Amino acid sequence: MNNDIFPCLWFNQNEKEAADFYVETFGGKITVDTPMVINLDLFGQRMMLLNGGPAFEKNASISFMVMCETVEEVEKYWNNLSKGGIVLMELGEYPWSKKYGWVRDKFGVTWQVYLGENQGDQKIIPTLMFIHNNNGKAMEAMEFYTNIFPNSKIGSVLKYGEGVGNETHEVPGNVQHAHFVIDNYDFFCMDNSYDHQFNFSEGISIVVMTDNQTQTDHLWNSLTSDGGEESMCGWLKDKYGVSWQITPKRLLELMNNFDGTDRSQKVFQAMMTMKKIVIADLETAYNS
Repeated sequence: MNNDIFPCLWFNQNEKEAADFYVETFGGKITVDTPMVINLDLFGQRMMLLNGGPAFEKNASISFMVMCETVEEVEKYWNNLSKGGIVLMELGEYPWSKKYGWVRDKFGVTWQVYLGENQGDQKIIPTLMFIHNNNGKAMEAMEFYTNIFPNSKIGSVLKYGEGVGNETHEVPGNVQHAHFVIDNYDFFCMDNSYDHQFNFSEGISIVVMTDNQTQTDHLWNSLTSDGGEESMCGWLKDKYGVSWQITPKRLLELMNNFDGTDRSQKVFQAMMTMKKIVIADLETAYNS
C-alpha cells in the first residue's frame, strides 16, 4: 500500500465533524488538524478532508469499498455509516457477497461495505464508476492509469455477461467489477449505464505526493494528455473527468518550515499562481 496516493474529500465547513465521525466509525486518528486541511489515518491509510467551501459536492462516482472479514464488522460500520444517511443498496446477501450494502453517509460520502476476502493490506479501496459518456471505458481507463504509474497492474476483471447473470441489462462486455493497482495503491472500478445525475468532480480527488520535479512533470503531462484539463495549484482533470492533485513533497516542506518570517506565506502565494507546481519557483519564493 502506498500512502503517497490518497483520496481528498471536499467539505463545506463541516470537515471536523466528519473527521470525528470517521475516526469513531473506523478507529484510527487525526494526524493533521488545520482550518483548511484535516488528515486522517484509517487502518494505516491516509485520507484528506479539505475545507474548500460550497463550490463542489461529493457524489457516488467515486465511492469507498470497505473490505470486512466478519459479519459483525460489516454491521458495525454499516450501522454508523447509515445513521442520517441514504441507503443505496440495502444491507443483505448478494451474488458477490454474503453481506454487502451501499450507503451515502450524512456527509455525502458513499461507502460500499463488503464481506469477503481481501488479498492485500488496503482496507478502504476507492471505486470509480464510469457513467454517461465514460460508460464502457473502465477497461481503457485502467490501461491508461497503469501505463502512467510505476508498480501498477490490472488485476481481476469481471465483465457483464461473464460468470454472473446480467439481470441489470448492462452492456455485455462492459466492466461489472475490476481491480487495478497504481504504484502499489489499490482501486476498483465499474461501468454503469444508469442515467445518474452526477459524474466525476472535484468533490473527490486523488492526491499523489511526488518526490521531485521529474516525477511531477511526468504525472502532470501524462494525466492531462488526450483531452485532460489543467487547473490551478496542482489540480487537474484527466480525460475521463477524474480530479487529481499532483503535489510535490517539497511544497509541504517549505510551507511547514515556519521560522518566524513570512517565508511560508511567500511559498503559498507562489503556489496560488501556478497550474503545475514548479519546485524551483517555490524555492525562489522561499528564499526571496
